[in-house]
Amino acid sequence: MTEAKGFVVPPGGGRVLDMAPDRFAALKLLSGETAESVMLFVETAPAGTETTFHLHRDSDEVAYVLSGEITFKIGAEVTVGGPGTCAFMPRSIPHAWKNTGAQTGEVLFFYSPAGAGKFFEARLGQPAASITDAEAIEMRKRHAGRSSARPRSEAERSIVG
Repeated sequence: MTEAKGFVVPPGGGRVLDMAPDRFAALKLLSGETAESVMLFVETAPAGTETTFHLHRDSDEVAYVLSGEITFKIGAEVTVGGPGTCAFMPRSIPHAWKNTGAQTGEVLFFYSPAGAGKFFEARLGQPAASITDAEAIEMRKRHAGRSSARPRSEAERSIVG
């Protein structure tokens, strides 16, 4: 592991991950650049965008809503938040989120340590349509169990989506 050095990412800087039509992430701090300390990106998520109910085994996750309406499910708790809402999703606690608003939203995501963010870094350069759900789950497993997705039960789907 290399030693972290300070740096600044200017507006519009960072690598862009194309995730789906009109859905992308601007990766601002990559794990290798921060000596595995943190990983950070800003995701643009169209209305209806959602994640699976999942957990990270060795990274805490923070989400900060920049715009839009995002519904978070953390454990059994469901909370709807708009701009300025900050969600803490500790490692080993299942969580999910969905853009439940009518407009495209933007959310800043932060992982500490950086491990869980490697899932997104691994997808850089791959066309969004080329990654199936099964491949995404396998990618999560490859990153040392840092993320673990599982199929959502009907109850979980009805709460978040």
